Amino acid sequence: MILEEKFTLSNGVEIPKLGLGTWFISDNDAAQAVKDAVNLGYRHIDTAQAYMNERGVGEGIRTCGVKREELFVTTKLAAEVKSYNEAVASINNSLKTLGLDYIDLMIIHSPKPWMEFHSDDSYFEGNSEAWKALEEAYKAGKIRSIGVSNFQKEDIKNILESCSVKPMVNQILAHISNTPKELIQYCKDNNILVEAYSPIGHGELMKNQEVKTLADKYGVSVPQLGIRYCLQLDMLPLPKTANPAHMKNNAEVDFVISDDDMHALLNMEQIEDYGEASIFPVYGGKMK
Repeated sequence: MILEEKFTLSNGVEIPKLGLGTWFISDNDAAQAVKDAVNLGYRHIDTAQAYMNERGVGEGIRTCGVKREELFVTTKLAAEVKSYNEAVASINNSLKTLGLDYIDLMIIHSPKPWMEFHSDDSYFEGNSEAWKALEEAYKAGKIRSIGVSNFQKEDIKNILESCSVKPMVNQILAHISNTPKELIQYCKDNNILVEAYSPIGHGELMKNQEVKTLADKYGVSVPQLGIRYCLQLDMLPLPKTANPAHMKNNAEVDFVISDDDMHALLNMEQIEDYGEASIFPVYGGKMK
């Protein structure tokens, strides 16, 4: 059962192979969503400072009835935090807001502030400073593992050239019809686990007839096919939902997509439009 399976990060920390994403789940609803997920067997919860629900997620973690050490909690340093002092303060604030003694994984949410996501400024220096703060928190035991999100090859290279602790994770937009192969391979070559957010393409895959036909062939839902696809590429999918029925469905992926079908899915025409979600920077650009 996928909820019991784990990847091992480069530092030896184990991370459950399927996580619950909490983007767009309000702070007031987050605790219940966490408790519902844990009740179904989830042990990996993903939040972020930008989601404004760390307090609720922390409450859910503390009151779900499962020991803290059995749960894996991820949060993210806000994309706008690009200085050492700000990063130190932000890390400590997340610990306080979550109400936890430690965080299992903390990552830089984006190489650039969201409002400048498509700008030419690389923010290399700011990312190095933020990374230094994460490294110190990691060495101090406040964080068990550290990583990045939405980082391209050059962004990762910048960290690798100056770091004392290598990134263990890169969380990126990756799903059927949008799988940045070069970036994924680069991460694998550097022993960085790729986490796939929006494994259902922010819902756009539900409209794709080719994907629907293939899901029908396996007797599964489109979300199940999308999640299984990520897993077979050795990525960690993070489907987001507050609906317990969807949480349950998302975890029932005990089937195997054939090599031929994986090849077809991997080379499917790239999605061009994420509809209403296109206003968010990550859905407006392409990773290579």
